Amino acid sequence: MIGLATAREKTLAQENPAGFGAPLRVSMFRNLLVADFVSDIGTFMQNVGAAWLMLSLGAGPGYVALTQTAASLPYFLLALPAGSAGDIFDRRKLVLYTEAWMMAVGLILAVLTISGFMTPWLLLTLTFALSAGDAFETPTWRAILPEVVSKDDLAAASALNGIEFNLARAVGPALAGAVIAAAGVATTFVLNFVSFFGVILVVARWKRPTRKQIAPPETLSGATVAAIRYVRNSPAILTLLLRTGVVLFFSSSLFALLPSLARDVDKRAIGYGLLLGCFGAGAIGGALIMQALRARFSTEMIVSAGVVVLGVVIVTMTRLHSLSTLAPVILASGAAWVLFISLVNALVQNLAPDWVRARVLAIFTLVYMGSFALGSAVWGGVAQRRGIAIALIYSGFGTLASVILALFTRLPDSTADLTPWNHWRMPIIVKEVSDELLGGPVLVTIEYSVVAELESKFVKAMRHYARVRRRDGAYQWGIYRDIEVANRFVEIFLVHSWAEHLRQHSRQTKADRELEQRVHSYVTGEPKVRHLLYADTTKP
Repeated sequence: MIGLATAREKTLAQENPAGFGAPLRVSMFRNLLVADFVSDIGTFMQNVGAAWLMLSLGAGPGYVALTQTAASLPYFLLALPAGSAGDIFDRRKLVLYTEAWMMAVGLILAVLTISGFMTPWLLLTLTFALSAGDAFETPTWRAILPEVVSKDDLAAASALNGIEFNLARAVGPALAGAVIAAAGVATTFVLNFVSFFGVILVVARWKRPTRKQIAPPETLSGATVAAIRYVRNSPAILTLLLRTGVVLFFSSSLFALLPSLARDVDKRAIGYGLLLGCFGAGAIGGALIMQALRARFSTEMIVSAGVVVLGVVIVTMTRLHSLSTLAPVILASGAAWVLFISLVNALVQNLAPDWVRARVLAIFTLVYMGSFALGSAVWGGVAQRRGIAIALIYSGFGTLASVILALFTRLPDSTADLTPWNHWRMPIIVKEVSDELLGGPVLVTIEYSVVAELESKFVKAMRHYARVRRRDGAYQWGIYRDIEVANRFVEIFLVHSWAEHLRQHSRQTKADRELEQRVHSYVTGEPKVRHLLYADTTKP
């Protein structure tokens, strides 16, 4: 049974987390990695096949460019609802449904191509539909990772995923070219259809532990609002998003301008392929040394060093005019890139509790892809007007300058315990108001009797606690002093509904315990809590 094996192996990995191959001891992760590798090869083959088919249909370059738009647009349109769905519904079933959707679209694409009914607009539509399935699955797929491997092995697991992706990116297009030449473009679509079977089989056999639902279920719209609210009131996640967005905006020039630079130094297509191969090899090398670096240096130091290497590579590329000199620096950039992206991926997964993890990952994906797309457009525009060298110099120095952010916004500590800590007392609800619980809003008041000489410390601690209240569901918060009773303070906060307040109970984590205990250390006696429902005077 995969589920039982995963539980035992995950415990073993937690006890021995140091090695780079530790996640591979978990059979579920190992099976997913292999199945995902096969599926990614199929995806890259499909992408090449779609571009080639569009040209074969006599479409102009505008249609070919729209193929990339159709493939990327769903990630922007569906990121937030996809993340909400990944936290509301069973993640295992959601992955199965999206894989089945992509398999069905892939089959339609293959059948229509073989039968000769394909048109440019139909190809664009099916490309969009196929990408929509992947976009809807991505936050859930990434949120599953912490359920499969231990927290200490997340960075290694992310690096292994990076190796898998880079290998697939190298193998897929090359294999697609050979298949198209030997058997026609429709065969790439057939192989992509077949590549989904492995993921479906592995996920279908996964015995995911049943999780008891304590709080009322969320709606898609409410879950999306909760995700934005959570991120807005989580300084650690905001810091990570800022650092990631800035680095990706500047360093995107490496990927956007590499094809043009490669063409300038070597007119043959094989030159660009060689540089991509060097980048992939560097990424594999970086992943292999990552665990050794983590044992000696902090995450902040490794990430900052990786960004510095990226900046130096981008600036240096302007002075190199042959493949033999470009290849080593591109190799170094691959290592630096995988160190940066693997560690920030592991951080964002460690910083989000399970109830909101897929949504936080969706927002991270939005920032990631948005910054990358914006940076690519900006540096492409600069290259068009001022030349490739100027664009690379500006973006390279911008990448180097982004390290200064570490002085003001250091990467957060990912060791916080995000286990649910539902310890608040539930009120005894009188019968007269039980029918009104579906309404709202709900006002919660908490009276504190504060030690006189500790009042300033209490108020300061409460200001920090306000962020926790807002993060977990409150849309308004305040702390007030009683003018009739000395040393009495009253905290109030409003929640949209009783159901949302019940969810608020289940969203506190053990990481919040220290702050709550600090607040209570300034208080005498037990705080008095009251729950009040809005009195709707329009009801009889």
